[in-house]
Amino acid sequence: MRIVDLSMPVSEHFRWQPEVTVKGDKSAGDQFRVTRLATTCHGFTHVDAQAHFIAGAPTVEATPLDQVVGTCRVFDLSGVEANTAITPHALAAADPGGAEGEILLLATQWDRKRDYQTREFWTEAPWLTREAAEWLLERKPKALAVDFPQDYPIRLLLDNVRVPDEEHVTHDVLLRAGVTLVEYVVNTAALGEKRVLLCAAPLKIVNADGAPARVFAIEGYGE
Repeated sequence: MRIVDLSMPVSEHFRWQPEVTVKGDKSAGDQFRVTRLATTCHGFTHVDAQAHFIAGAPTVEATPLDQVVGTCRVFDLSGVEANTAITPHALAAADPGGAEGEILLLATQWDRKRDYQTREFWTEAPWLTREAAEWLLERKPKALAVDFPQDYPIRLLLDNVRVPDEEHVTHDVLLRAGVTLVEYVVNTAALGEKRVLLCAAPLKIVNADGAPARVFAIEGYGE
């Protein structure tokens, strides 16, 4: 059995600017060292609840754990180029096959091609077409995990450009249908198997529309 960490470290980042402060110094005789974190629930590796996109929808603490923990099949999309639309044909060619109700992980290895701490990671990424999102929905997954900014308009958010909701295709097609989104995983190049056990449990933050998650895959879990 092998555990592969797929989580983006929470640290200084131009887009989210987390505030990490430390109180207490053990070497100076303080009893405890205590770190405080202030950041968005939609930065770094995180889980989206439906409330993120749909008015009146469930918030993240209502996400069942069996929605974000379970058998996952890995789509090897490492050959996808920058600034390329990912189509149903590309997904079908990368699909290792499996049952309905699994977690699907789209592995472009994008963090190997662009540094996630740079603007280019966001503005030059591949993206899913609406037809691709609909193809994924037809597989009836319980969650979709991605290692790239999967909706084209995500890059536009860097410049505060707003587009119609339907252009955020994975949110409009999948999240609206109850498929949980696990966004901005990294290190998918380290995966050696097409089928893994994936854990993407979000923090249980009451009334939040998303939450950070420590996402990891377990290979050889059935052995």
